[in-house]
Amino acid sequence: MANETVTNFAAEAAGATPAMRQYFAAKEQYPDCLLFCRIGDFYELFYEDAILVSRLLQLTLTARDREKKQPMCGVPYHAAEVYLQKLLRMGYKIALLEQMEDPKLTKSVVRREVTRVLTPGTALDPTLGAEQSNYLASVAVLGAGAMQSCGVALLDLSTGEFRATEFAGSGGWAALVDELGRVRPVELLYGSGLLGGVNLAGESETAVGLDAIRTKTAVEEWVFTAEYAVPLVRNHFKVHSLDGMGLGGHEAAAVAAGALLHYMRATKQGGLEHVDGLRFYERSTCLELDAVSVRNLELVEPLFSGESAQTTLFYTMDACCTPMGKRLLRASLLRPASEMGEIEARLEAVGEAAGDLRRREDLRRSMDGLLDLERLLGRVALDSAGPREVMALAKTLGCLPGVVGAVRLFESARWRELGESVDPLEDLHEMIVRTIAEEPPVSIGDGGAIRVGVDPDLDELRELSRSGRQALAAIEERERERTGIGSLKVRFNNVFGYYLEVTKANAKAVPADYERKQTLVNAERFTTPELKEYETKILTAQERSGEIERRIFAELRRQLLEAAGRMRETARKIAEIDLLGCFGHLAALRGWVRPQVEMSGVLEFVQARHPVVERRMEESGGGRFVPNSVHLDADVGPAVLLITGPNMGGKSTYLRMAALLVVMAQMGSFVPAEGMRLGLVDRIYTRIGASDNVARGRSTFMVEMTETAAILNTATNRSLVLLDEMGRGTATYDGLSLAWATVEHLHDRIGARTLFATHYHELTLLADRLARLTNLRVTVKETAGGIVFLHTVEAGPASKSYGIEVARLAGLPSGVIARAREVLKVHERAETQQVREASPTEGVRMQMTMFTPLSQKIVDRLAEADVDGLTPRDALNLLAELQRELKG
Repeated sequence: MANETVTNFAAEAAGATPAMRQYFAAKEQYPDCLLFCRIGDFYELFYEDAILVSRLLQLTLTARDREKKQPMCGVPYHAAEVYLQKLLRMGYKIALLEQMEDPKLTKSVVRREVTRVLTPGTALDPTLGAEQSNYLASVAVLGAGAMQSCGVALLDLSTGEFRATEFAGSGGWAALVDELGRVRPVELLYGSGLLGGVNLAGESETAVGLDAIRTKTAVEEWVFTAEYAVPLVRNHFKVHSLDGMGLGGHEAAAVAAGALLHYMRATKQGGLEHVDGLRFYERSTCLELDAVSVRNLELVEPLFSGESAQTTLFYTMDACCTPMGKRLLRASLLRPASEMGEIEARLEAVGEAAGDLRRREDLRRSMDGLLDLERLLGRVALDSAGPREVMALAKTLGCLPGVVGAVRLFESARWRELGESVDPLEDLHEMIVRTIAEEPPVSIGDGGAIRVGVDPDLDELRELSRSGRQALAAIEERERERTGIGSLKVRFNNVFGYYLEVTKANAKAVPADYERKQTLVNAERFTTPELKEYETKILTAQERSGEIERRIFAELRRQLLEAAGRMRETARKIAEIDLLGCFGHLAALRGWVRPQVEMSGVLEFVQARHPVVERRMEESGGGRFVPNSVHLDADVGPAVLLITGPNMGGKSTYLRMAALLVVMAQMGSFVPAEGMRLGLVDRIYTRIGASDNVARGRSTFMVEMTETAAILNTATNRSLVLLDEMGRGTATYDGLSLAWATVEHLHDRIGARTLFATHYHELTLLADRLARLTNLRVTVKETAGGIVFLHTVEAGPASKSYGIEVARLAGLPSGVIARAREVLKVHERAETQQVREASPTEGVRMQMTMFTPLSQKIVDRLAEADVDGLTPRDALNLLAELQRELKG
């Protein structure tokens, strides 16, 4: 997001002050940024930037020049971080024009330079949730058509995580966009001439995944060339080949990664020592979940913005003790495992943790003091960490031996592997506590950050400064006795240094050897030769102490960054330890069971429960969740479960439950059920709702057909497909026909395990001719007062839809309900032609009617009538005419 500039800065600079000319030059260099100009103790903004920022942050808008009325606003330098973060979260980019000289030490105009550019993808947001990543993404497209390669690189500067992937062929761009929609980066880089007809603003139907990215930054096209970008990657990691990172033969991914490194340099991000590795990943190596499924299943974010996070599976499963574990939980939800050995190793470790309360709780308690090791390291690397944060890093490192000891008490293979491979980093802990004071200041410039005994010269200067301050106290006491002025004080400020202050009333009593330094309204300030001497000693000692402290702190930072790779690897393993402990805790606490994972087409749950709904019911006191069972088998059947029954009966919950338990099992977690068999799933597809895309202007039916097409074109017999109420966005016959054909295609051609919830009861007839399709229904109980939803699923088709009963429960007027029942009886008596059985080779030939030809004609007449344009008389005439036709 950029601020539109209309001011002609070249013209404005002609008669401007030297300071404003510096501003105009910087603004011309960074036209897409809000320019914060440091002037004294404030950051000032001017012209369009000032108008925009004053509105966004509710600041007072003033004018710099009364004649020209140049708009301006400002924020205090010491409080600027809060304002900067607000603008970054809105998607704006910010350039900081800093004073490069001390105004007190220069007689000319203070030199100013842009020292850093802050963007949503490069700034360290202190309010970022522990579980959230702050990805900056870059996309590169090489070639065209079948030879096209689309690369995407992702960098989280706060943790140093850097990875890339690539999608080949004519469908590569759509796959890349889907990946961006799944990962949800905060900023996207792309070549300024990228893609020709594809609109990065998201207006293209294929660019839905880009809509959520608020900040999109166009970079010069030459940056996205292999000749320029690939050497940047090699040079940063000091390697001759990228093959060792898995990037061999993946040029588009390497170019995207190189463009990210270029952007880091262009925005003056400084040291990237913690970005010490680049990992190539492939979506096919995990259980694939596209952006639509991630959203529909509410894995990590609520389906609707503004809803509580309690609707997500992440919230339900987050019992992690560390920030690193929380991020790994989120990543695992988005990329569950697909390799049998990895899943079984995790399940074995989780089972051992779940079965031993004492060892499990000892492990979790050992992680209580762990802070965010990855982000603390990131702040050190970016030179944003002060002494207090470095000491926080030391305290985190000090917890690691206890964690390692607790892990080594477990016996399963994964626990043993982790216990033997975790580096406790004891040498780094010792180095920090040996160097930094036990209670250090926030900033190294505040003094007192380095421990006594580290440097003899520093200790001597501190003693000199301390004795000097004692001497000042003695001078103050002596001068009070000498002058008889009891209120005389020795004070200090940055402008005048040390001085003697007396009130106006006592000014006549000062000795003749006092030298006046400043006159105030109510006081006079003086100095003496003795005071000047001590001032020089103290300030010199403080200045030299500051230099030594900064040198020692810089050396400590350098040594820590030399070990950045060790710290990142330890953080990764601590995250895995935390996640396995979390899964074990949940399994024991909630009574979850170990799934049986196998290489087959089976998907079977016994008395399974929806983990999110169950927890919300428990927290709200809403009763117990009603469990249900699922049995699917892609090999021998049933491969398709066709589920009918009323809305509110639990069809959608049943579908989502099946998908969530598959995700949980392939993450390595136990599941809420009495038993589960899972033949590994390669990909989950969902077609549930269309609210997000409808809001973007795409019709419900177009969204539905686009998502269904993706399923039918890419699903395999090892996929899990969930389709909920397909065809409701178009005319009844069209919707029914498409749903019918889709079920047949999934059954006959693909063979995927499918749960198909529908309101088309005609589809239940397919069970007579599709051998691997089974009808299920959600049950209700009819009572004198209406219906009761039992929320159980049983064999067979539903006999009624109970739509009118649902409408009654929703509060429709009783007159409408009564009339609807009358109309329903008419239609139930009407002649309905059933779907004729068709040969699979000939396709389906069917004629389905809800009405007789005559009544259909009348329905058509009513549909064509312009109700808004009819007068009351015209309406009565039309009604009389239709009545005559009915009577014959």
